Amino acid sequence: MKLLQRKNGLRATALGALAVSGALVLTACGSDDNTGGAGTGNGKSAAASNISCEGAKGKLLASGSSAQKNAMDLWVKNYMAACSGVEINYKSSSSGEGIVAFNQGTVGFAGSDSALKPEEVEESKKICKTGQGINLPMVGGPIAIGYNLSGVDGLVLDAPTIAKIFNDKIKKWNDPAIAKLNEGKNLPDKPIQAFHRSEDSGTTQNLGKYLGATAEKDWPYEAEKKWPAPGGQAASGSSGVAAQVKQVDGAIGYFELSYATSQSIPTVSIATGASAPVAATSENASKAIAAAKVKGTGKDLALELDYTTKAEGAYPIVLVTYEVVCDTGNKSDTLSTVKSFLTYTASAEGQQVLSQHGYAPIPAEINAKVRETVAGLQ
Repeated sequence: MKLLQRKNGLRATALGALAVSGALVLTACGSDDNTGGAGTGNGKSAAASNISCEGAKGKLLASGSSAQKNAMDLWVKNYMAACSGVEINYKSSSSGEGIVAFNQGTVGFAGSDSALKPEEVEESKKICKTGQGINLPMVGGPIAIGYNLSGVDGLVLDAPTIAKIFNDKIKKWNDPAIAKLNEGKNLPDKPIQAFHRSEDSGTTQNLGKYLGATAEKDWPYEAEKKWPAPGGQAASGSSGVAAQVKQVDGAIGYFELSYATSQSIPTVSIATGASAPVAATSENASKAIAAAKVKGTGKDLALELDYTTKAEGAYPIVLVTYEVVCDTGNKSDTLSTVKSFLTYTASAEGQQVLSQHGYAPIPAEINAKVRETVAGLQ
């Protein structure tokens, strides 16, 4: 992940085998820089009136997913305003880099847009000592397919066509497959310039899961964090991909919805088999997230999404961002601060801070399980 770096956006999927309702929560896409600085003020701000700072102290380092960077910006600001003398520094890099940092013991928790792999869990036992790394869903939302095509609004694509574009099989915007989905639109005879992430990315992996589930013939790749397909151009972070799409006529790329909205980048509606193509909105992503199941065991709350949904109004390309911690064996010098901070981010108050910014809700029942798990961290 190393090419362009900028501030913008937030990233992020969700729910459990406990059919849930209700919501309070978020999604994300984030910028790719650091947040730091000491808390100021004595006592709690109005925005953070219910934050408990008990036991929190010193400096807490965390890193990983740029999808949740803007979420972290808001949370850190409120938390440090409430908890004087505590410093939270979240370095936005990538999900892959965050997990590496966690398994090297250099951060108190990591952010990742995909759940830990079995080998990563095994590796975490060296750091967690008495336990292992677990996934706590905290931020969810749609992965938008953003494009820049002069004179073309309301572009519609389906999974096979998206797969062929990113697999370097469809090369022109007036290709018959695209034209068939966009009758009446004046599609130019212009080369498609597809952009993807340059570094290991949970967003890449989630897009791969969607394409593998819905367009297997045209996307013969395992869903990995590293971009697998030939062709295209690479950019660093969601912010980098969004910046390239914004600048280049004929471009297409993928990133969290907030990057698109913050930069006024048009997004593709997906033909899923429902009665009408589905736009990339927080509300539509929530409909897909609501059908997810908890696949983790024990204290692990990893989620399984249904990328093949044809439910009316359900936007299928979604992700969830997890906070990765040890169930037991967390570092004693930061444990209290980790518990205090994550209790806030998973609280109704912490979630509402982001829901006000249009992010896709993770059901309240899941947040309750997250809070219960956080309270029991050792």
